[in-house]
Amino acid sequence: MMDLESVIYKSSVKDGSWKTVLTLAYQSLGVVYGDLSTSPLYVYKSTFADDIQHSESNEEIYGVLSFVFWTLTLIPLLKYVFIVLRAHDNGEGGTFALYSLLCRHAQVGLLPNVQLADEELTEYTKDGTVPIDNRTAELGLKSVLEKHKVLQRVLLVLALIGTCMVIGDGVLTPALSVFSAVSGLELSMSKEQHKYVEVPVACVVLVFLFALQHYGTHRVGFLFAPVVMTWLVCISCIGLYNILHWNPHVYEALSPYYMFKFLKKTQRGGWMSLGGILLCITGSEAMFADLGHFSQLSIQIAFTFLVYPSLILAYMGQAAYLSKHHAIESDYRIGFYVSVPEKIRWPVLAIAILQAVVGSQAIITGTFSIIKQCSSMGCFPKVKIIHTSSKVHGQIYIPEINWCLMLLCLAITVGFRDTKRMGNASGLAVITVMLVTTCLMSLVIVLCWHKSIFLAICFIFFFGSIEALYFSASLIKFLEGAWVPIALSFIFLIVMYVWHYGTLKKYEFDVQNKVSINWLLSLGPTLGIVRVKGIGLIHTELVSGIPAIFSHFVTNLPAFHQVVIFLCVKSVPVPHVRPKERFLVGRVGPKEYRLYRCIARYGYRDFHKDDNEFEKDLICSIAEFIRSDTSENNPGSESFDDDTKMTVVGTSASNSEGIRMCEDDNSQTEESLELRVVKSPEIVKKRVRFVLPESPQIDLSAREELQELMQAREAGMAFIMGHSYVKAKRGSSWIKKVVINYGYDFLRRNSRGPTYALSIPRASILEVGMVYHV
Repeated sequence: MMDLESVIYKSSVKDGSWKTVLTLAYQSLGVVYGDLSTSPLYVYKSTFADDIQHSESNEEIYGVLSFVFWTLTLIPLLKYVFIVLRAHDNGEGGTFALYSLLCRHAQVGLLPNVQLADEELTEYTKDGTVPIDNRTAELGLKSVLEKHKVLQRVLLVLALIGTCMVIGDGVLTPALSVFSAVSGLELSMSKEQHKYVEVPVACVVLVFLFALQHYGTHRVGFLFAPVVMTWLVCISCIGLYNILHWNPHVYEALSPYYMFKFLKKTQRGGWMSLGGILLCITGSEAMFADLGHFSQLSIQIAFTFLVYPSLILAYMGQAAYLSKHHAIESDYRIGFYVSVPEKIRWPVLAIAILQAVVGSQAIITGTFSIIKQCSSMGCFPKVKIIHTSSKVHGQIYIPEINWCLMLLCLAITVGFRDTKRMGNASGLAVITVMLVTTCLMSLVIVLCWHKSIFLAICFIFFFGSIEALYFSASLIKFLEGAWVPIALSFIFLIVMYVWHYGTLKKYEFDVQNKVSINWLLSLGPTLGIVRVKGIGLIHTELVSGIPAIFSHFVTNLPAFHQVVIFLCVKSVPVPHVRPKERFLVGRVGPKEYRLYRCIARYGYRDFHKDDNEFEKDLICSIAEFIRSDTSENNPGSESFDDDTKMTVVGTSASNSEGIRMCEDDNSQTEESLELRVVKSPEIVKKRVRFVLPESPQIDLSAREELQELMQAREAGMAFIMGHSYVKAKRGSSWIKKVVINYGYDFLRRNSRGPTYALSIPRASILEVGMVYHV
């Protein structure tokens, strides 16, 4: 059986063949472009809701079409497809990918347990030589950011605001898309019947959508891609028919001149109606956020050659129909379905409802991805993350978030009951995320791409001014629905910042209270107590020094384990850590103490093992370190003052020439990489043996150390975890007391523990309570 982590890592390095690219482009339709493709259902209806009226002169409809065309061209096509997608973090996209890039190129990250060794990771890449002129401006900006902690916090809050708005959009987009699709029923029944049918049908569809999520992106993508293809072909054909049948000269409205005429005539009403026009680009951020699921080229091909032309034809077709139909019944208003030929309305309605489900999928997928990134970067409480594919990297499902999104979606649908207020809410969330991306991209252009600061200013001025115009039009609708994303984002922002602040303070407390190496050396190899067979695995956040919890054990227990491992599972600001670079292993104290430190490093998009594979890799990494360790047996204490000297060791599956562990009855072949644990109702003592490489010679002391490790593993492993109670110090401000004593404590009690500990029998876990006064 192949190692799952290796499979996921290999699949993250996208195959560049055309067959693979086109397959990914096809699958991306069902996951990435569903939301963007759904927008023709509600853009014109939202734009003409209250602020402007459709008149005989057609200046309004032509102006709106011109705005839609240029907005689609400048934001999704130019900004995202040709610029922002290039700012990927080793194939990963989204707000946190940009933040991660900035953290690596300038020391602005607020992750506590960073090490110099992290910069030697393969994916921790920085570009080489840069022209002197560009370098001067870059160094100036970099030094300003690194000197001022306030700016670093502003950068983090900016990234969190973008993240929170994506989550808020994950609530609003499904409600808006599904409700808009179902609203087509109004053309086939009376107004009285319609208002009793619309909301229940929308709620049923939403429940069905969220119930599908646990099947995973891979299955959902191939299930939904044909629906999006059918929908795009459908709206293209309807658009083309309307253009040829009603107004072949509608293409003239693509001229920017009609935007000027529109604003000149409508003035304030036209400016306020931009909040509806903005909805034509909802889902554009999904192209970047879902980049890790596919590839840059596949997303570019799908949008440029299929999605973009189809949307332009659809909007032109609707405008052509409306330009010849001015006396539209007030009950129907201006919407998508009035431009659909009557004979095919029912089939189109069915496809539209399916498409609305797909459209919601894009943002739900992006929400799962970005919450996992936040959790990995220490900005969100630990949640259960299920990897739905053993072959395709990045496809995850988060049950708690899924059901929370569903409940909030249903509340929005039942509470608002109209596309106008839902559109106002969704528009503000979308444009805020885009503004955050523009701000972070301007920094990436200077610090990561090493371009001139003038180019970054041009980028933020050009795209920022367009987005600021739409942002102002959305914000003015605060009381008409736009308050919802602000309220949701505010709640999520408080949760994220409280968790990040509490985690940081807890780590600072650990660092200040760690035990000195001199105290350890004064105890001697036995630590002043009886050393019994077995392995004691102590979970700690520290990457150096001895945690206070260890001194608590040694001074209060009569016996301790023969082998002790200080385990730190940490995140680094890269999307992936290669399996061969997974562990950093070193000693704590002299060899005879049998104390080891092991740091397991994961990227923010990595798969965390939660089964016996992690345990096997951990023991093998210690064994491989013992075999390759060349340090001398110097009893002098000065050799052990610095315990930051670590050796990089890969997982057992990634190191074919390293030590392998077999745990059975001698029937295991030497070629096998698997650790087989036979479950039986009887308690059977397993025999553990290491398969050593043939060529290198191992000295006697290393063999003895390996033998002890083997015996300790046979005796069993105990997981020692600190159960922390974090309290604010006396004399702290009341705000800090509320944040730490109530906010952080509530989140900590309701979050999950380390993933590797989830499958451990409770009898093997020892939890020790400690109070942290931060």
